[in-house]
Amino acid sequence: MMRIAHALPALVLAGAVVAGAQDGRAAWLSADPDYRLAFPRDHASHPDHRIEWWYYTGSVETPRGRRFGYQLTFFRVGIDRRPLNPSRWAVRDLHMAHLAVSDIAGGGHHVAERLNRDGVGWAGASPETLHVWNDGWSVRLDGATGEGAHLLNAASDDGALAVDLRLVPALPPVLHGAAGYSQKGGQAGNASHYYSITRLRTNGRIVVDGEAFDVSGLSWMDHEFGTSFLEPAQVGWDWFSLQLDDGSDLMVYTMRRDDGAPDPRSSGTFVAPDGDITRLAAGDYALRPGRRWTSPASGASYPVGWEIRVPSLGMDLDVEAAVDAQELQTGESTGVTYWEGAIDVRGTRGGAAVTGQGYLEMTGYAGPPMSRVLR
Repeated sequence: MMRIAHALPALVLAGAVVAGAQDGRAAWLSADPDYRLAFPRDHASHPDHRIEWWYYTGSVETPRGRRFGYQLTFFRVGIDRRPLNPSRWAVRDLHMAHLAVSDIAGGGHHVAERLNRDGVGWAGASPETLHVWNDGWSVRLDGATGEGAHLLNAASDDGALAVDLRLVPALPPVLHGAAGYSQKGGQAGNASHYYSITRLRTNGRIVVDGEAFDVSGLSWMDHEFGTSFLEPAQVGWDWFSLQLDDGSDLMVYTMRRDDGAPDPRSSGTFVAPDGDITRLAAGDYALRPGRRWTSPASGASYPVGWEIRVPSLGMDLDVEAAVDAQELQTGESTGVTYWEGAIDVRGTRGGAAVTGQGYLEMTGYAGPPMSRVLR
């Protein structure tokens, strides 16, 4: 989502932004509706904005058809834009990362996470090209010009969970909102710059419980950056990325308000098989929750079955979690509890039957409202 999707550091923002950092924080740049995204330039980091993330999710399988879903996310959160202390130990940015692999056949969900500072080389993000790293985990662009392959590499400390993947874009980046300017709140500054690469052909290796699997499939990449996002009444969101077998892709999300109503600034984007793009406003689609799963760890109740209706596109879809238990509790990094996982899709588009796969993210069902996290 909206990546705003994406779940960011309650723990970090509450505890690490000390009084001495407030002056630096005030200087962060807001998202600008006149800014024009360009590539590969904007795959790189934007260090003058306070919050940024690079989000990769995908559905892959072995040659024998064993399925996995994966998520690898890198977060950068600015603490002090211009530290007065010249030491490289001064904390300008904190970097967090989440790795999760869902074993669809086995029903397992495996998670690892990272939290490090920049400056001393433990973590960082290049402002020149796509290269983000965190304690041995990384994503980088293979090729200095053009839209090269995205190389993903991450492993848990014991090596029992890992991904080593090469992602080749099948489509150019898709800009969400107004030319990549995605308004999240009523105030002009509560917005982000947001784009996706909705189809990346994926090959490589995944390790689960110490066993390695050669895999191939499709991935989705989100990149979003800005400084302020949500407003007090916005408690969380439900975000979907869908890749259908007819070659079309759909991103939609609903921001949930504290009065139970969907926020009117919710939006989406449809990508036709020929690459044609349709912008969707909140009133253009409906997301209806169905079957629920309750986490034994957090007690949160998540809707893991959904109906998605987009009348103008003749789209009528049913979504089900590929594995119900895909909750992440990230106490060692962002401090946020959220549900993010692989989903299966079936239904119709324009009267023709379609199936597909994708990812669903749900925030604000456990812990503080996301408006307090992304304040």
